[in-house]
Amino acid sequence: MSEGPWHLYLLRCGDGTLYCGIALDVAARLELHRDGKGAKYTRGRGPLELVYAEACGSRPEALRRERTVKGFSRAAKLRLAGL
Repeated sequence: MSEGPWHLYLLRCGDGTLYCGIALDVAARLELHRDGKGAKYTRGRGPLELVYAEACGSRPEALRRERTVKGFSRAAKLRLAGL
C-alpha cells in the first residue's frame, strides 16, 4: 500500500462538538464516520461536516500534529478551522 501524504482533519458533529483525526484519504474516512464505522465518538453524532484538513506528510508527522491540535482549546480549534 502506498504511503501517500497523511492529513489531519476536523469534523463538526451534529451536536456542535469537534472531532480531530488523521487519514490518508480524508473523504473516504469521512464516509466511514458517516456510516458509523469510524471512531466510536462520532457514532450517533451526525450529521458530520468536514471543517478543516491539512496535509502533514508522514504518519508520524500527522500523529504529532493530531496530538498538538487535540490539546488546543475549542476556541483555538475553531480559529484553526476558520470558524
